[in-house]
Amino acid sequence: MDMSAYPLLEGIDEPAHLRELPQGQLPRLTEQLRDFLLESVARSGGHLAAGLGAVELTVALHYVLNTPYDRLVWDVGHQCYPHKILTGRRREISRVRKIDGPAGFPVRDESPYDTFGVGHSSTAISAALGMALASRNRGDQRKTCAVIGDGGLTAGEAFEALNHAGDVRPDLLVVLNDNEMSISENVGALNKTFARLLAGGVYGNFRAEAKNMLEHMPTPMREFAKLAEEHVKGMLVPGTFFEELGFQYFGPVDGHDVDELVTVLGRLREMDGPRILHCVTRKGKGYAKAEANPIAYHGVKAFDPAAGLKSSAEPAPPTYTEVFSDWLCDMAEQEPRLWGITPAMREGSGLVEFARRFPDRYLDTAIAEQHAVTLAGGLACEGEKPVLAIYSTFLQRGYDQLIHDIALQNLPVLFALDRAGLVGADGATHHGVFDFSYMRCLPNLTIMAPADERECRQMLSTGLSLDGPASVRYPRGKGPGAVPDQSLETLPVGRAEIRREGRDVALLAFGTMVAPAEAVAAEIDATVVNMRFVKPLDEACIREIAERHERIITLEENVTAGGAGAGVAEALAAMRLERELLHIGLPDSFVHHGERDEQLELVGLDTAGVRDRIVAWLGREVVSPVSSQ
Repeated sequence: MDMSAYPLLEGIDEPAHLRELPQGQLPRLTEQLRDFLLESVARSGGHLAAGLGAVELTVALHYVLNTPYDRLVWDVGHQCYPHKILTGRRREISRVRKIDGPAGFPVRDESPYDTFGVGHSSTAISAALGMALASRNRGDQRKTCAVIGDGGLTAGEAFEALNHAGDVRPDLLVVLNDNEMSISENVGALNKTFARLLAGGVYGNFRAEAKNMLEHMPTPMREFAKLAEEHVKGMLVPGTFFEELGFQYFGPVDGHDVDELVTVLGRLREMDGPRILHCVTRKGKGYAKAEANPIAYHGVKAFDPAAGLKSSAEPAPPTYTEVFSDWLCDMAEQEPRLWGITPAMREGSGLVEFARRFPDRYLDTAIAEQHAVTLAGGLACEGEKPVLAIYSTFLQRGYDQLIHDIALQNLPVLFALDRAGLVGADGATHHGVFDFSYMRCLPNLTIMAPADERECRQMLSTGLSLDGPASVRYPRGKGPGAVPDQSLETLPVGRAEIRREGRDVALLAFGTMVAPAEAVAAEIDATVVNMRFVKPLDEACIREIAERHERIITLEENVTAGGAGAGVAEALAAMRLERELLHIGLPDSFVHHGERDEQLELVGLDTAGVRDRIVAWLGREVVSPVSSQ
């Protein structure tokens, strides 16, 4: 990328270079950083709006803190691109989230400036508290700062950490980046309180009078009074809440005034104990299209900044998320007890249309997966029909509730698990590759995996019809292209489907692996079974297959440890049927960012990889159709 338009930014390869600049040049630097970020993400795709809104804050933090010695912990990490640009990764940022480029989130192995790996929200205060306590134990002078958004502050872990920090009183600064957004708009009483108080005339009048008074003070008094002003404003805004938790509260400050941020952060760095700085920012700041529609510009594919995002004019087959969205609305028309629930992922999980058409039965819990699961359980106790639309990776955060509040009580909650399997550029923190394993071990659960879009709709109807908990897991994006039937028909529970009769070898495929299994089976003359149900397994079908085939191969887009294939092995062992078994699935390692097709190839779950693995296991003498070609 031509850096002639970014002369200040070009000279910064680490924050030490940033700290050599006179403070008066920082506003110009932030302009260049914002423009560079927009140009880079427009070329590569990635997270955009959050980073645009955090440019001044990122510059000010690295200018004031002695990073990486001082610990700077980012929450979630959607906003970390400016941080990565300033910490030695400017030349690589155009390949962000590519298989050979930097991750879209902070990753400890990538840089010493990424002090804590993230991808899920609301962990920053907990991690920073641990770091601050370790620093205190060693007796060093290191400062620790956590940056968390108001969206991240809607999750329970953040409040648990605040409560603990207020008790043990470490040297910890928490910066609240308040932009009234998570990915969707924020919800909840806390967010509404912030918005009401910040928009009130009392605060506005106070700020105007304070600025007028400060302009006529000598410089030393002005700097002292500015810090006092931030503290006094806590009486007018939610400062009392944080003060009661043991934090000194300062703010709110303009998160886009880099000079004010540097001044206030500089003073706060000299203080000790738990303290919180409340910054008000705008997601998408500096790019009008992103400011107007921060949800659309949260994560983008490559685009022309002058033209903005464009929708495709060509009709495309529905994604699995769209299949779910259509089913949810169709079912809600017939079932007045149906509720749609999401933990702050209305757009990603396909609940936009349901929220519009059935607002009284739509619930956004904010970033509170544990609450969302138990909330669904409470609805089910009263005879309602809750559907929790949640990414597989995010349900991990509500696992205790899944066990104790749903499975143990056998409550009829339907879990629509989006983003199952490998998800592409978001990488290891977002892959949904453990749900077969972490759900299969739980009593009472029915676990389904559709082979195509039509089957996905049928399984959703099946899950809602049951008297106990059920899950339907489906991948991001499009499927094989099967047109969903508009009916709401169900499937026989625990019944597999033999899709192809072959000889010698049987491929037992789950969900997304049915298509590659069919492609390979045609070459080696193998039987293919679309297993459909991970739990209960079709044991009658497994027995029949085992009686006719000496070699059985299971295929799943899940880790093999404890996964669906392990369930097949357990069933065969219980039947005392010894057969040669091969389990094809994800390895016992984390898969990093890249395109989904690249990831499938990397782990051998694309058609070519599946074929190579099977051929190597079987030996050439068995795969005569392949040998003869």
